[in-house]
This record gives sequence, structure tokens and C-alpha cells, in this order.
Amino acid sequence: MHDIRALRDNPAHFVAGWSSRGVDEADGLVAEILRLDGELRRAQTTGQDALAKRNAASKLIGAAMGRKDMAEADRLKAEVEALKGDIAAAAEVEAKVGKELRDLLAAQKNLAADDVPDGEDEAGNVETSRWGTPKAGAPAKDHADLGEAMGLLDFEAAAKMSGARFAVLKGGLARLERAVGQFMLDVQTTEHGYLEVNPPYLVRDDAMFGTGQLPKFEEDLFRVGEHLLIPTAEVSLTNLVREMITPEEELPLRLTALTPCFRAEAGSAGRDTRGLIRQHQFHKVELVSITTPDKSDEEHERMTTCAEAVLQKLELPYRRMLLCKGDMGFSARKTFDLEVWLPSQDTYREISSISNCGDFQARRMDARFKRKEGKPEFVHTLNGSGLAVGRTLVAIMENYQDEGGRIAVPAALLPYMGGITHVG
Repeated sequence: MHDIRALRDNPAHFVAGWSSRGVDEADGLVAEILRLDGELRRAQTTGQDALAKRNAASKLIGAAMGRKDMAEADRLKAEVEALKGDIAAAAEVEAKVGKELRDLLAAQKNLAADDVPDGEDEAGNVETSRWGTPKAGAPAKDHADLGEAMGLLDFEAAAKMSGARFAVLKGGLARLERAVGQFMLDVQTTEHGYLEVNPPYLVRDDAMFGTGQLPKFEEDLFRVGEHLLIPTAEVSLTNLVREMITPEEELPLRLTALTPCFRAEAGSAGRDTRGLIRQHQFHKVELVSITTPDKSDEEHERMTTCAEAVLQKLELPYRRMLLCKGDMGFSARKTFDLEVWLPSQDTYREISSISNCGDFQARRMDARFKRKEGKPEFVHTLNGSGLAVGRTLVAIMENYQDEGGRIAVPAALLPYMGGITHVG
């Protein structure tokens, strides 16, 4: 959510910012927001003036009746009744226009940070670093073929019971996936100081609104009765500070959770239809930080290195990408993507996005902090994958496959595998 006062003070900044993020006719959008804002403020002023006049007239009625000036008392009563109508009319306009303004503002994406590159799509993203070297001449069988050949990955059985974009993992492969998630959680809690949380998987609409999934991305969500299934634990973890004022000394608040995630993938028709890359249900270790505005850039870098540490411990080659303005998510002001090497595709694929959302989500949630002196301020929120479990499993399967079609267990995962050194 955006600060309407900031938009009033510098509309050109928002026109430029939204234009650079792919918003068509941003000047017209800003003009409409300011028109609604002006109409709302006029209605508020009209209502306040009428209320003041009504209160003043009400006091005079008693004085007139005390003087037994019934004609004046009747005139004032009529005036009060008329003013009640004016107050009600102003309140009706205020409610209607206020909702239009809030809905319009809520549908607008965050503005990018100054150091985010211009660009319309992923072609504008900038590689900032690489770690590890892909093995030359290594087997390059696709993970789906590997899993099916081992009899441990079954898409057909999943489709019969659930439809497309689901999978059944069995035996050693199921254990390997469990090991990946537990290993990631242990790294983030014991080495990086994140507090482990076991949050709800079902949330209300206002929680999704707080983190920016609603209203714009409702088609990507699964609804269960009056609740929504989380697309990521970002929703549950970030909303822990909803409508709260956190003392500054308790920040940064660093949270992590290993949860199932549910996404309809409504906008991904035809993309990664086979395999584990883009599923309706998957597991992910989420990282969330709540911090002060002056520390959020530093926290963003720290969170990114925490996610990178998992890939390094698993010895998976990857690169870090700074996303351009046109490729960032709705709530983000700056995003780093980590892309892991997949031999079968001979390219790097996204395995984690780590975003600094500034105060964008905090305004939607009314999440603030208070310094020892001064008024409460909005916190800054950050989130990222540390990592997506299914995609990490894909990377392990493809980078650790051998000529015989088996998967070697990475050294970092051996303590979680009960003596199993190879899968398949």
C-alpha cells in the first residue's frame, strides 16, 4: 500500500516509478488517484463543517428554550435536522469514494528501489555473481526421467487422484526430499539465528491482503471454505506482526518455517508442465525478516547470503541475479533471485527469490515499531526462500546423478539419510 501523502507531495515520482514497472498510462492512474483523494477530502471537510454547525445549533436550542423563545428554538431544530441530512450525505460520499480510493491504491505494485535496473522482463535482469562450476561432461538426464526410471517418482498415480501438476515420491526419493527440508531448516535456525515457527496453512483474506496476494492474484490461490491455502509461509510469518507496534530493541525479527505451499499457477499455462519445477503443492523453507527502515538493505544482503549458504553446503552451482523493475513481484522494491544449475536444461533456473518489500506490506498490515523516542513508524518486511525444497531436490537429482542412473546423496545430507548413500 502506498502513502497517499507522499503521492500528493510528489506525483511525478509515482508516475515515473509505476511507468518503469510496466504500468500503462501511469500519469492517468495518478491523476485518478488524486481526483478521488480530492473528492474524499472535500466530503470529509463538508461533513466536519456540518457536524460543527449542528453541535453549535444544538447548544443554542437549549438557550432559546431557556428564554422561552420557542420560535428561535423551532428554527434551530429545523436547522439541526437539515444539517443531519448534510452529514449523512457527506458520510455516504466519504464511504463510497474512500473505498474506491483504497481499492485503487491497493491494486498498485510497489515502487522499485533506486538501484534496481530498468527492464520489462527477465531479459533485463543482471547477473551479479556466480558460485561453483558445472561439471563438464556430467550426465544430463532430466530429473523426471530419472525418478520414473527408478520407480520412485510417479506422476501418473498423482494425476489419477489429483490431476496435473502433482507428484508422488516414494522410498529413497521421498526420504531425500524430507532430508533436504530438515537440513535447510537446521541451517537457518542453528547457524543463522532464525526462529523456527510452525504456522497455520489456512489464512483469512485480510492476511493475504497484508502481504499483497490479494486482491490482484486471487486466481493463483486455492480457497477452502472461508479460508485460503498459503502459497508460501511468507503470508503466515509476516502477518505475525500485523496490527502490532514492536519495540525497536526486538528488531530484527527473523523467522523461518518449513511448510507445504499451494499455488494454482493460473498464469503459467504451458510452462514446466512435466516434472517437479512447477507444482500445485510443494514444500519450502521460508525466511522472513522484520526490521527498521535504516537496516533493511543490510538485512536483504544478509538474508540472501543465508539462502546461498544452503546451495554452497550442497555444492550446487548457482548464480545471483538482480531482478529488473519489470520482473519483480508485486510487493517487492528490490529482489535477488538465486538460480541453480540444471544439467538437463544446460542453464540456470530459479530456486529462490529474496525480496525487500520496504514498508509496502507493513502499511497494508498496519505493522509498526517504536523507537525509545518518537512516534511509531512502519517496519520494513523482507522474505525469501531458503530454499524451495522440490526445486532443490531437482537440482540434486540432476547434478548428483551417475552413469548408472542413481543419485549420490550430498555429503551435507548424509546425517539425515539413515546410512543411505545413494538413491535408486
